[in-house]
Amino acid sequence: MTNQDDPQQNHDDIAAIRRRIKRPIVLVGMMGVGKSTVGRNLAELLDWSFVDADDEIEHAAQLSVSEIFEKYGEAQFRDGEMRVIARLMDDDGHRVIATGGGAFCQTETREAIQDKAISVWLDCDLDTLVERVTRKDTRPLLRNGDPRQILTDLLEERQSDYSQAHVRVECIDGPHRQMAVRILEAIDRWL
Repeated sequence: MTNQDDPQQNHDDIAAIRRRIKRPIVLVGMMGVGKSTVGRNLAELLDWSFVDADDEIEHAAQLSVSEIFEKYGEAQFRDGEMRVIARLMDDDGHRVIATGGGAFCQTETREAIQDKAISVWLDCDLDTLVERVTRKDTRPLLRNGDPRQILTDLLEERQSDYSQAHVRVECIDGPHRQMAVRILEAIDRWL
């Protein structure tokens, strides 16, 4: 499918894969892997809608994710996150959903995603994650300590949950569209 010389063939291949996908695609993985950016590109390739679960949570709560964490704590945030993701999966089967890094680690949320969607784990090396997440100070889980150590601990803690995703795609440096194509190829093999 990645024949750069034949755009029509690529378009036809993507259309064929799109016809086989009957459920939403939910992107999971650590903060900083690019779920939102790659998700937008994937949705564009599929001619589907895209939604970022964190944006929807902020809209529903009228607070930022950081403010929700500070005001109500992580447990309350995860409960709201679960409800929002469940609603997003029920709304439209032709949708790409980017989740927060911890969403898939919550048993009830993970089970709902596995049942109603195609889960795609975007897996990325630690050095790349550290470089990406330290660009700005908007990550509540990274505010109290060394980001590298926190990410190391989170990766170790979450690995077994992420590994339950239907599809695993290793992140690469390069254009986001190329990563979206890699996701489609992996889903095609899984289907």
